[in-house]
Amino acid sequence: MELKSACRVFLFPVQMLYYVVRASLFSLLPSRKKDLSREVVLITGGGRGIGRHLAKEFAKQGARKVILWGRTEKCLKETTEEISLSGTECHYFVCDVANREEVYKQAKVVREKVGDVTILVNNAAVVHGKSLMDSDDDALLKSQHINTLGQFWTTKAFLPRMLELQHGHVVCINSILSQSPIPGAIDYCTSKASSLAFMESLTLGLLDCPGVGCTTVLPFHTNTEMFQGMRVRFPQLFPPLKPEVVAQRTVDAVRADKAFLYLPWMMHVLVFLKSFMPQSALEEIQRFSGTYTCMNTFKGRT
Repeated sequence: MELKSACRVFLFPVQMLYYVVRASLFSLLPSRKKDLSREVVLITGGGRGIGRHLAKEFAKQGARKVILWGRTEKCLKETTEEISLSGTECHYFVCDVANREEVYKQAKVVREKVGDVTILVNNAAVVHGKSLMDSDDDALLKSQHINTLGQFWTTKAFLPRMLELQHGHVVCINSILSQSPIPGAIDYCTSKASSLAFMESLTLGLLDCPGVGCTTVLPFHTNTEMFQGMRVRFPQLFPPLKPEVVAQRTVDAVRADKAFLYLPWMMHVLVFLKSFMPQSALEEIQRFSGTYTCMNTFKGRT
């Protein structure tokens, strides 16, 4: 018995190395992209920003139906009309993902009017853009309810049917700020960190569920009106991402069944450095890069 335990202890690091090497080699090989022609895609926060571009990209890459959820009917209607003109069936429903009962009610309406959702994209998010002491309590709660708890309600609403069909995908548009927070966006960073933990747990929990997967996207600062006014000290070195690029890379990742996507790739280096560098060194780097002051000119969505 002791010999068997000793063998297991010895083999464990060998197995870890094997899995790391195997995963690295597979990541270098071109992956086969799944067909979207049978997919019904629902995107929260789908009326504008990244959500709008995601809707257009899913339609462009062949999704059978696209469904938009959001709180602003004008934006939802405009995006729906644009996608419908491109030839893809598109529907919209006014729904606040922070409202649990409303999510469950609208999910039932979607199933009855459009059909089973097979790709759920949790994209809806808000940012308050103030320090903790300057933040209104209700605004802080709103960020957590939309950015984090909203994913609980939407996933609970649509995942059971995906598991029954043994076919589905849950997508989360997260942020690199979930792993590298900045001052002045404490509500957003906290909610995105919670959202990342949710997706990591969900991804592991679905490993033994055939046909159902997850994709978490962690982009750098994206040039949308939600973060209007945010300033990066070295924009030539770290230019803001274009929302259409984030959308295109996200749909590609879903089709390739990629679990986690960092945009740009250099964000891997940031996370790696943060895992072992002393806190004092990280603070100096953040001061030099202007991270401490990037939200000073923040305006947000008007």
